[in-house]
Amino acid sequence: MKKSIKTIFNLLFVAFFTVNAQAQKPSPDLLDPTNHMLVLIDHEGQMSFAVKNIPGDQLRNNTAIVAGASKIFNVPTVVTTVAEKSFSGPVFPEIMEFYPQSTSNYIDRTTMNSWEDVNAYKAITGKNKRKIVLAGLWTSVCIVGPALSAKSDGYDVYVITDACGDVSQEAHDMSIHRMMQAGVKMMTSVQYLLELQRDWARGATYKPVNDLIVKYGGSYGVGIQYAREMLNH
Repeated sequence: MKKSIKTIFNLLFVAFFTVNAQAQKPSPDLLDPTNHMLVLIDHEGQMSFAVKNIPGDQLRNNTAIVAGASKIFNVPTVVTTVAEKSFSGPVFPEIMEFYPQSTSNYIDRTTMNSWEDVNAYKAITGKNKRKIVLAGLWTSVCIVGPALSAKSDGYDVYVITDACGDVSQEAHDMSIHRMMQAGVKMMTSVQYLLELQRDWARGATYKPVNDLIVKYGGSYGVGIQYAREMLNH
């Protein structure tokens, strides 16, 4: 009888910790530094001039957070431009801060849909990641095109909505709705950064993440600056 009770207790003990161990496993829908790649699309002067759904300074700061996050966590990243030399101009300085134009990350195109450009397609799919994160200008053209195309090809696609812009709020919103109907997942720039960090005990990226937010995170960044100075945190 004692042996039977002990056996039952041991089984319950194992079952309890098995359930709890499983409960700690994160969702496969969450991004981590190794399970995806990032594509920054057409964050260029000419493309930004007509953006109306978000103020330019916020767009630039959000883009900096995304680019900085990918650099801190060594996320495979492609920066693609459209007609850079003849029409659209260079990318935002905030992208060049993390990805200088002298690097091999850059692909220039003539196509509006990056997925239809041979070099861009090879650069994106060549990273061998089944999750693809997109941000860029304009939402209705240069994001919808590759998002729906990649989704159709079986990729798990995410769009960072506040690092995207369009010629009107309606154009941006309708594009988001259209992509969501196709199963594309939406997120924001700070959400992207913090989803990669996930645990503040990860000391190697703790300071770089907070430094990035201090510089580009608006009021959130001011709060971190305050805590560092006044609370020695």
